[in-house]
Amino acid sequence: MIIRLAENKDFEAIIANDKWISRETLAKKISEKQVYVVYCGDIFAGWLRYGLFWDNTPFMNMLHLTEEYSGKGIGSQMVAFWENEMRKNEHKIVLTSSAQTEFAQHFYVKLGYKAIGSFSIANEPLEIIFEKTL
Repeated sequence: MIIRLAENKDFEAIIANDKWISRETLAKKISEKQVYVVYCGDIFAGWLRYGLFWDNTPFMNMLHLTEEYSGKGIGSQMVAFWENEMRKNEHKIVLTSSAQTEFAQHFYVKLGYKAIGSFSIANEPLEIIFEKTL
């Protein structure tokens, strides 16, 4: 398994699976080094992308594994890799979120994240914000 920053050559594999982002935004995030990919051998297995909340706090926007690689511990390894990269960049905390209806909330708690708030948008489930001190 290899986890690394996404490169232009990864663009098509990500965009083919990521229905939550535009082509333009993904290209920008790759150029800004805010996307990581994971490969198992030569097979694309998933990605993690993030942004900066308040322009200074890393916020993981998306962690996604292809169906074949989901539930095998790769997500935990990707999050740990990302957290280590954020630590190297001298960040003290990281954030993420999950809809109340998604299993991901339990995944983040298992990884040491703590719920610190929530919000709701009309006709959407409650979104829970999680924080972890690095």
